[in-house]
Amino acid sequence: MAIARDNYFAHEDLSHYSLRQRFTIRFTSFVFYWGIRLIGWTVRFDAEGMETFDRISARNEKAIMAFWHDRIFLATYYFRNRAIVVISSQSFDGECMARLIQRLGYGAIRGSSSRGGGRALVEMIRAMRGGLTTGFTVDGPRGPRHVAKPGAVMLAKKTGNPVVPFTVEPAQCWTLGSWDKMQIPRPFTRARVIVADPIYVPSDASDDLMAATLAEVQAALDRLSSTGSAESTLAANNT
Repeated sequence: MAIARDNYFAHEDLSHYSLRQRFTIRFTSFVFYWGIRLIGWTVRFDAEGMETFDRISARNEKAIMAFWHDRIFLATYYFRNRAIVVISSQSFDGECMARLIQRLGYGAIRGSSSRGGGRALVEMIRAMRGGLTTGFTVDGPRGPRHVAKPGAVMLAKKTGNPVVPFTVEPAQCWTLGSWDKMQIPRPFTRARVIVADPIYVPSDASDDLMAATLAEVQAALDRLSSTGSAESTLAANNT
């Protein structure tokens, strides 16, 4: 397991890419790494519910962190260097993302809901059994936006570890024109990190219970986003 664990944090061999592609992957991951580090460094964070992770650790469990894809910028910065393993798609763009997150201290498992999804889930199970926390953008990689997919709930059933919904809400941000309307925080803004209570799934959960649990994850993320956005806006107006 130690060898597999190390592999999550090691850059993948790029020999099957062209020279131009290899340069682009390395250059892009480097530029975005510093973009996230520099902007993130200016953001003032207020965190709520972080004790959830302490309670989970006290039970000798690991969190399955679940959040919306549009919050990925600040989430990636805030939870950096904590040996969290995430899924990165098996593609050229996915390799750029994998290198970026590995620079920030994350592990990468190649796969997605559309390519290599079954293998990726198996690897996530192995990672958790090896003592690693995992993370899911539960409406990724291509949406629909803010519609939770079942990967995190399935992983919870297979491992006994809880799904932990969370959000990171910047008071001021730019919104991209991408499918997820990704949020890019404005430098020196405030941001709220809000972590919800853990959601457990029994190992013998029926299809109906799985669907109900997924709905619970959906509701938790909707509630967090609504609460966090309102409080962040209020804080920005009072600054």
